[in-house]
Amino acid sequence: MSGRSILVLGATGTTGRRVAARLRAGGADVRAASRNGDVRFDWSDADTWEPALAGVERMYLMAPHGTPVDEGFVRLAVEQGVRRLVLLSSRGIEEMGEQRLLGAERAVRESGAAWTILRPDWFNQNFDEGFFRPAVLAGALALPVGDMRQAFVDADDIAAVAAAVLTGDGHEGASYELTGPQALSFTEALGQISHACGRGVEFRGGDEDYLTQQRTLGLPDEQTKQEIEAYAALRAHGDSAPTDAVRRVTGDDPKPFADYAAEAAAGAAWRD
Repeated sequence: MSGRSILVLGATGTTGRRVAARLRAGGADVRAASRNGDVRFDWSDADTWEPALAGVERMYLMAPHGTPVDEGFVRLAVEQGVRRLVLLSSRGIEEMGEQRLLGAERAVRESGAAWTILRPDWFNQNFDEGFFRPAVLAGALALPVGDMRQAFVDADDIAAVAAAVLTGDGHEGASYELTGPQALSFTEALGQISHACGRGVEFRGGDEDYLTQQRTLGLPDEQTKQEIEAYAALRAHGDSAPTDAVRRVTGDDPKPFADYAAEAAAGAAWRD
């Protein structure tokens, strides 16, 4: 790899900070970018784009939930000399009609740069760093997925794959579906969290449960009903199946959910 830098977007977030840390540990020249990072980057402020791209050859490309990946930024990156794009996408985006990520994948494929797409299943860290944590602390999580099983994947494993792809060869044009080693229902996953931290957490998987929860949070019914329709399409697709992508790319087996839960609990993730 040349001496030019690797730009990591979202470098203070769940995956970005882990990607940046792994790359630095391997000796890479990293530009850690976020609204409050070492390099300022803001999707809503185009004036931050070109300075962030200065001297960059490879990029970990992601946008926060709900924020689209701007095609203009992708074009600018390639014009400025970025030769490899590694996009954080998600599994199940076709089933859920996730136009934001479908558009991001299209932009990357059409960019003219070498590209790799990472499609992880639900993050383990959603439960301790992300949007499920308040529900875990409150003792009940509602999500309209019923007993459907997901192959929850650890953010450390996602970062390990991203770092390997950004610094190694042979990944151009590949789309990797990243999962943990087993598929669990949300009831089973919360059961493992309860066992690890000693806090009882109930799962409510029905549509009405979710509607009630979102109303309590002050969210509009119209938005919630659209989300319920998307989750229904995901349920119709069936259980997620684990893949061997993490091991194939990194040489290491992905972290079991029970190990994640034990580590998070030991770090006081679910203490009030």
